[in-house]
Amino acid sequence: MEKVLSLNNIIWRRNGETILNDVSFEVNKGEQWAVLGLNGAGKTSVLDIIMGYNYPTDGSARVVGTEFGKASLPEMRKKIGFVSSSLDKFYQTLNRETGLNIVLSGKFSSFGLYQSIDTASKRKAEDILKKLNLSYLSDRTYNTFSEGERRRILIGRALMGEPELLILDEPCSGLDIRAREDVLKIVNGIPQEKRHLLYVTHHIEELTSAITHVLLVKDGGIVAAGPKKEVLTGKLLSDTYKTPVKVYFENERPWLVIDNVEGDDD
Repeated sequence: MEKVLSLNNIIWRRNGETILNDVSFEVNKGEQWAVLGLNGAGKTSVLDIIMGYNYPTDGSARVVGTEFGKASLPEMRKKIGFVSSSLDKFYQTLNRETGLNIVLSGKFSSFGLYQSIDTASKRKAEDILKKLNLSYLSDRTYNTFSEGERRRILIGRALMGEPELLILDEPCSGLDIRAREDVLKIVNGIPQEKRHLLYVTHHIEELTSAITHVLLVKDGGIVAAGPKKEVLTGKLLSDTYKTPVKVYFENERPWLVIDNVEGDDD
């Protein structure tokens, strides 16, 4: 089966400290993955390897057809869309851009629009805004957007580049429930665009029906990886979160509750 990405026995050390230890997992064509773990578990380090920002100390990696050490990583990144709260560092540049220009900038992987735009590209950006129900932001500037609108417009920007792999790193962090569901509605439609999704979070209730597989990360290693309902069990998540929990599914989404191991008062 054709693979979107493959990490094999990845070890990554920094300043003599092992950050990732024997990390292996594969994303096949047609699979949509989530990565779950506590803060500091190693989720961001896994992403940095996938995007080629950190190079494995040992092991091998192949992402969207690029084998590390044998091809250009900057060229590989052109096939990857990325949305994260870390993009807030570009706020001053984004602040003065309109919604339409922000989406258009995704064609060039830039923050700010510095190139001339042809009619076809403008029409494509307008279509993305329409699909995401964001046309009303077309002429408004970023500094007038709500937090939820900012996350959604950045997803639109990532889609403009037609990525083979779209990485969403905690896209719902800090959002209220309505804004979160607006973002998740967009996420749920991404596989219909024939793209592959890597959704990173520590909240399992964000995993919509679009997610088919889950990777659990703890202390720089992997607890489990595989089909969603096989991995999202109370036992495996209790291990991952270092807290006793129970899991149930409702409307094709998983939900987590703390397991009262001491028993109820009654």
